[in-house]
Amino acid sequence: MRMTDALVWITGASSGIGAALARSVPFADAHVFDISRSGGTPGTEHLAADLADPAAWAAVEAHLHAQLGAFEGSTAVFVHNAGTLTPVGFAGEVDSAAYRTQVLVNAASPPVLGHAFLAALNSSGFRGRAHLVMLSSGAGKKPYEGWSAYCAGKAALDLWVRTAGAEQATRGGPCRVLAVGPGVVSTGMQELIRQTDARDFPNVERFVELHEHDELTDPDEAARGIWGLLDRELENGAVVDLRSL
Repeated sequence: MRMTDALVWITGASSGIGAALARSVPFADAHVFDISRSGGTPGTEHLAADLADPAAWAAVEAHLHAQLGAFEGSTAVFVHNAGTLTPVGFAGEVDSAAYRTQVLVNAASPPVLGHAFLAALNSSGFRGRAHLVMLSSGAGKKPYEGWSAYCAGKAALDLWVRTAGAEQATRGGPCRVLAVGPGVVSTGMQELIRQTDARDFPNVERFVELHEHDELTDPDEAARGIWGLLDRELENGAVVDLRSL
């Protein structure tokens, strides 16, 4: 591994906010890994992984242990951005296989990969600055009909962050754990939402209006806000919304 002062992992860095985060990594000497199926983000090394496949989670953890075990730099950051909104529709009415995949990506992969990063930090003896950032959503705080698995996944993510952050504080661990809701960001996910039939997602008109009134956040603006959290004095385990900061 080449000498570098910062290691950065971003899940789902091939598009949307993930790609914006990769473009704007705030460290002068950083080795950035894109954990995704497709890859291709300039300036990143692609770690191919389908986060709907539990076998991929073990491979990612092995990679984290190998990288951090040989790392002599000062900063390690893991940003979990990957998630899926599909299938959109009421529970019991959508395809069951697709629904299982959605639950694995949204509800299971965040805590598993978060645990993997913390375990790799512990085994490596790393004592520099470490940050674990999970992308959250207002959907984890109230129900949206048609998004049952997405809402449940974000709610689980928030509580995992609060718990793991408290555990890091109790142990005096090296990692600060945060969840951040970036707001309604202009990404491909928003395009998908606007194309959804109201029968499957009764709140679709609200998101159409946000787009028509130019009220969506630019991905690069959201990325800058997320990176800016690393320098703020926030409680370990904080769950924050960029729009309120």
